[in-house]
Amino acid sequence: MATHAVVATGPDLSDAALDLLTRRLAERAEDYDRSPRFPRENFDILAELGLIGLTVEPRLGGSGAGFVDALRVLGAVAKGDPSTALILFMTYAFHAAPDRNGRWPGALYERLAREAVAGQGLIGTFRVEPELGTPVRGGLPKTIARRVGDQWLISGEKIYSTGSTGLDWFAVFARTDEPEPRLGLLLVDPAAPGITIVPEWDHLGMRATVSHKVVFHDTPTPADFAVDLRHPRDWAPLPGAANGAMAWNALAIATIYDGAARAARDWLARYLNDRVPANLGAALATLPRVQEKFGEIEALLHTNRALIEGTAAAIDAGRPVTPSEVNLVKHVANGNAIRAVEIGLELTGNPGISRNNPLERHYRDVLCSRIHSPQADTVLISAGKAGLGQ
Repeated sequence: MATHAVVATGPDLSDAALDLLTRRLAERAEDYDRSPRFPRENFDILAELGLIGLTVEPRLGGSGAGFVDALRVLGAVAKGDPSTALILFMTYAFHAAPDRNGRWPGALYERLAREAVAGQGLIGTFRVEPELGTPVRGGLPKTIARRVGDQWLISGEKIYSTGSTGLDWFAVFARTDEPEPRLGLLLVDPAAPGITIVPEWDHLGMRATVSHKVVFHDTPTPADFAVDLRHPRDWAPLPGAANGAMAWNALAIATIYDGAARAARDWLARYLNDRVPANLGAALATLPRVQEKFGEIEALLHTNRALIEGTAAAIDAGRPVTPSEVNLVKHVANGNAIRAVEIGLELTGNPGISRNNPLERHYRDVLCSRIHSPQADTVLISAGKAGLGQ
């Protein structure tokens, strides 16, 4: 648990401060990738700078940051270490959700908010299961919450549990064992009995997210920690604007993988300027063909910035953005990030895929963008139906 004191004047969000943050986080990114573990040192830095409670409302001590500022910070973190950014995003989105105070007991929510402002209170939502997959595609979770006296007992398995070994709170998506089941989130202390973390996360990239399997066996949590129980139909996304959790998910995921691609772009620029082949007598960066391909990278990342920042600014200004529009931003930005790093591999050849250079790691990281819900088929079918008036 991060415990550094938070600066009294609020976090510095200047470009210079965020650039320095990126450099500090990047120092350990390679180590986290080679020896995957929760990025504790990085969260100590974020706590020291007062950035964990960025989206907490000011009355509880936070900065009340909207999309624009929160995504600027998230992008800087992702450029240093995208695994850290993915874990941080969950806490940002949790406190930014507009209906949070309405659905959660006030005292409990305020406790979590003040923990975040103090540099603690990292929270992650565990939804995905071995049999169900992601609930975005429908179905009821197998994880069961049984009411026994003044507590709930939770049993089930969650996979791809981002941040598993370093979070301060788990928000577990489960169904009740009532005659008419309700679905919802149950807040769980990771130190509660009956929790086993199975260290099975060994993926292509984003390795420091430690997204292990978490098994619950009659794990107790207080009755009032069942904070958001609803009938299954009430979990269906509402029509209209996507300014809540859906927008946070789409824009944060787009920002995180764009940040990884920007780290690759910066390394590539240095490499192309420093590399002087003996038969050329000049840096690779002087070749028109190299300049053309690097310009393609610039175009892809410029498009990403315009899409992400424009959509974030629109939402902050209160202009409605549809679910289809915000998810298309995620889809396009992730594709652009992958292509940008692929071009870098084309320009570097063998050095680009050597583990001696970070480009190989950046490529593995951006490829992970494809697995985040909603996935490409869901996004494109939805956009196609909307465009066709179906």
